[in-house]
Amino acid sequence: MRVGRRVRELCRDAEGLLGEARGLLEEYAGVRRGVVEALAAVRGEVARGELAGIPVARINDVTEGRLRVGVLERNGFSTVLDVLDASAYELQLLPGVGAGTVRQVRAAAETIRRAAVEAAGIRIDAERRDRLSGELVVALRRLVEAGPELPRAVEVARGVVGQVEGLLEEARPARGFVRMLFADSGRRERARDAVEEMAGVLAGARETRLSIAQATADLLRPAGSEFEAWTDFEFRSAEYYSLLAEIAGEPVESGHGVLPGDLVAKVEAQELDDAERRVSLRGYQAFGARFALAQGRVILGDEMGLGKSVEAVAVLAHLKARGETHFVVVCPASVLVNWVREIEGRSTLAAYRVHGEEREAAWEVWSRRGGVAVVTMDGLYRLEVPGGVADGVRDGVPGGVVDGVRDGVPGGVVDGVRVGLLVVDEAHFVKNPETRRAKAVAAWCARVERVLFLTGTPMENRVEEFRVLVSYLRPQMAEELRGEEVAAGAMAFRRAVAPVYLRRNQEDVLAELPERVDVDEWVEFSGADMAAYREAVAAGNFMAMRRAAYAEPATSAKLKRLLELVEDARANGLKVVVFSYFRAVLAAVEAALDGRVHGPLTGALPAVRRQELVDEFSRAAGHAVLLSQVQAGGTGLNLQAASVVIMCEPQVKPTLEAQAVARAHRMGQVRTVQVHRLLSVDAVDQRMLAILAAKDDLFDAYARRSDLADATAGAVDVSEQSLARRIVEEEQRRLALS
Repeated sequence: MRVGRRVRELCRDAEGLLGEARGLLEEYAGVRRGVVEALAAVRGEVARGELAGIPVARINDVTEGRLRVGVLERNGFSTVLDVLDASAYELQLLPGVGAGTVRQVRAAAETIRRAAVEAAGIRIDAERRDRLSGELVVALRRLVEAGPELPRAVEVARGVVGQVEGLLEEARPARGFVRMLFADSGRRERARDAVEEMAGVLAGARETRLSIAQATADLLRPAGSEFEAWTDFEFRSAEYYSLLAEIAGEPVESGHGVLPGDLVAKVEAQELDDAERRVSLRGYQAFGARFALAQGRVILGDEMGLGKSVEAVAVLAHLKARGETHFVVVCPASVLVNWVREIEGRSTLAAYRVHGEEREAAWEVWSRRGGVAVVTMDGLYRLEVPGGVADGVRDGVPGGVVDGVRDGVPGGVVDGVRVGLLVVDEAHFVKNPETRRAKAVAAWCARVERVLFLTGTPMENRVEEFRVLVSYLRPQMAEELRGEEVAAGAMAFRRAVAPVYLRRNQEDVLAELPERVDVDEWVEFSGADMAAYREAVAAGNFMAMRRAAYAEPATSAKLKRLLELVEDARANGLKVVVFSYFRAVLAAVEAALDGRVHGPLTGALPAVRRQELVDEFSRAAGHAVLLSQVQAGGTGLNLQAASVVIMCEPQVKPTLEAQAVARAHRMGQVRTVQVHRLLSVDAVDQRMLAILAAKDDLFDAYARRSDLADATAGAVDVSEQSLARRIVEEEQRRLALS
């Protein structure tokens, strides 16, 4: 009797867990269904616009000339939309048009309509907030608000349903003595096994229940107003678009670059484990990560601003989830801090700065604990090269054996530790094989199985430099690149290097993305920067603290990063606008660029002269740089010729920055605008952002461009005097200068 009661209690508990899992799946399906319906409505409206421009004669093409549409044209039906909007009765009233012809015409028009709907590209335009787009944003927000853990919770719930449903059915006879008595021996045995398995499932179900309950609660939150949804969308639009791409699907060509079909199929078949990742990927980013995994040793050459570092983090996270423990990232010193933040913020991996005085200690901790060692290009040669590969690399696959590793695949072992992936950022910096940094990178590449080069500089126009990079990864292919592929032109060349090189341009993959990508560029003070900063802190001079990063231009870490960003933009033919609050900073930038700039725009210039400088900048062919004080360029000027914006320092009044960026990020902009903020680590910039971020309304001031934000600056800006006083006092205490 007690056994039957125990089984019944177990079954009730299992039914409760099953009900919770089904509840989450039903709620999730309902929310997704809402998105699908809203998306269908938006697509339908976009398709109607397309159909209004398709001449009615196209119906003839669909029917291969079997229908004569001249009578339609003569009676005012000029487009396919005209036919779709007409009733069968109206069409049949036309002379010479019978019921059979009406059916055929309407069927042909419907075929064109379906094709238009399927081809409709979806772009949510926050500056044109129509009703259907608003309903789509509201529907998407419920999934976005549920957070990145929702997909995993849904998969857990599906696993529970699949497992527990079967166990409950198998355990049914064990619920009572009579049922067990009349069951055959095999059925009784299966019932006992099911009961024991169910007990095991329930014993470990606490985390499962918590995950399902949290996800269900997140989905049940009220959707909120359309205004709130639009505001949230502008703040984190990438998450909205990731979900939209997943639900709507993306065009086949959108993220594949110039790759043959068989290679695309191989890449798409590659699994991408997200268990150790903390960021959602756009479809093209997931494809780039899969490409790196499927091909092993590759160059990812996406145009800057597309998120190559995110794709690299996705590869690192996948490999960690599959058992790899140690990785190395090599990068210029100017982006070392960025890489540490990217890795730790977007994955579960620990990152170690193998640089400066703590280099050896960090390397030792990395060797012992695992994670990602982030090394500068100029510091790599000091580290021990993984040894043991005798045969180098053949056909893109490293050969030889490392410390007992079998199957002809090297392990890339450092101090007895296998290196699972070597990432080289800004790989074009090692294009000269005679330099010390290039020799160090080449030595490591010859010893590590998986290597990922990142570079935003187009390679097809610099064949010899590109061939050098390929030689580090696949020597045999590099030798073959001296042949007819090079002579046949850029497209033939890119097809020849497709197994090792993937590049996507913004216009290929960002057709439906918002027009703004924000990147925080964290840098550390150089010695001279730090000395100037300490002096300013000791003097209690807040403004001098803010511009201390440029006090010694020859050694300025911020200025070095700014020049790298400008060079990247030059290589890609992009125009750049550089904003600073300080004229002295702009003067330093102008000198560093050898005067090859337009401006600077300052408050001292008459408005007419400012406009003339902007016009000259806009008319310049290809790449150009405009310098502007943030106060002078923030209002009244149209800078949409620029698609790269560099902020030399954060602003005390975030609305000032928002207004300046809005000069480039505005209606009529044809490229995604990249906004790079140069920020000093553990200094005034970091303190300022931390204080401003604590203000409830700050996100709108940074991310949302509207009349309301412009009109209510006082409600979100922080008093300059109080903020300056607080930061000066905190820094004096931290540096023991008070």
